[in-house]
Amino acid sequence: MRKILYNLIRTILYIPLGIGMIFSNKLRKFVKKRMFQKIDINEKKETIWIHCASVGEVNLAEPIINKFLDKTQEKIILTMMTDTGMETARKKYKEETRVDLLFFPLDDYFCINKILSKIVLKKLVIIETEIWPNLILLCSKKSEVVLINGRISDRSIGSYTRIKFLLKKIFCEIDIFIMQTEQDKKRIISLGAPKNKVYNYGNLKFNIELPKYEKRELVDLRKKINGKGKKIIVAGSTRNDEEEYLLEVFDKLDDYLLILVPRHIERTTDICQRLLQKYNYQKWTDIYPEEEKDGVEVIQELPMKDLDIIIVDKIGELRKLYAIADIAYVGGTMVDVGGHSLLEPLFYRKPPIFGPFIQNVRSIAKEIIAREIGIQVDGVEGLYRAIKNYEFKEEISRDSNEKENNINIDIEDRIDKFFEENSRVVDLTFEKIMGK
Repeated sequence: MRKILYNLIRTILYIPLGIGMIFSNKLRKFVKKRMFQKIDINEKKETIWIHCASVGEVNLAEPIINKFLDKTQEKIILTMMTDTGMETARKKYKEETRVDLLFFPLDDYFCINKILSKIVLKKLVIIETEIWPNLILLCSKKSEVVLINGRISDRSIGSYTRIKFLLKKIFCEIDIFIMQTEQDKKRIISLGAPKNKVYNYGNLKFNIELPKYEKRELVDLRKKINGKGKKIIVAGSTRNDEEEYLLEVFDKLDDYLLILVPRHIERTTDICQRLLQKYNYQKWTDIYPEEEKDGVEVIQELPMKDLDIIIVDKIGELRKLYAIADIAYVGGTMVDVGGHSLLEPLFYRKPPIFGPFIQNVRSIAKEIIAREIGIQVDGVEGLYRAIKNYEFKEEISRDSNEKENNINIDIEDRIDKFFEENSRVVDLTFEKIMGK
């Protein structure tokens, strides 16, 4: 009955959606890509369906997908909601014939059935907490359904509690819940997940496979964008209104280059027009304009000028920039968003600075603070003091010749230990999925 009601409501909502598509080209393209896409699957083979929301989940899924490719013979369908998620997946799996990529068809009953009719479903693996009733209920009739790296955020727990009576039925169709933390485990049980099906193995983010760069490559990049040899602050995944706080701190600092990497690159023009007029700034794509020659991307470097700020208007540059940073600030934490990946700068041995809003990354943030491999600040003054404190520690480090007094080495050792102690998450998760 609830399934019928859910799909009846969806059918009714298609009416305003259709009207909106008439007047919005953007909405029309969005819906067309997802509900009218070509499902180009020619052979009906045993398949693992892995569903992600966006870029973050596509990255999280990579080590699990690699395990399936290495340890099993099944094909993989990877679905995602966003265009950026699809772009990231295409880059990762363009050479992998066993991986098919599809946009998630907005939980449409008929579209999901169409996909299922073209495959022999062995498992549905949902990354994080993507609770789509049709997806789960239809797939549960054919295979196991597993939710991995699940979390219930502070923001979502209230909303979920209000529809607990609906969630309980859906949760009963999920065979395994693997949650990020004990708190997430308790929360999903309180919402109706069967206690004997819920596990906590930690966060898959610890096993995220990030690119590694040659030292020479990083030295060259730093020289090319930073001709005056300034110290570099990289502010990654910044959100609305967050750049104002960063610029207020930047104005108090001497001899720094600030690299702003907005979470959504479509905000770049607005940031430039509203905030950067008084600065000597340049967009990343003006520094490195791209061309294509015979299908191959070519980077044509322009002459550099002495810059105060670089604003990155291209996807996929943040990790390399964290690798050359002197100071790494993680966005979504100075405004009430909840925070983005604290592990990415740590992977490149850069202790992250982050603000008070950490509800999306709380368990990792607590461990980072406890191990003293990053710092949480409470606002503009706190951020300024944290940067000056790093400067002070670097001066001590440069003046010391003894390893036990070398603060940078000490922090890197603690970061190494942090990753080492959390490195089993993918293995444990995969073993559980496979029933071992």
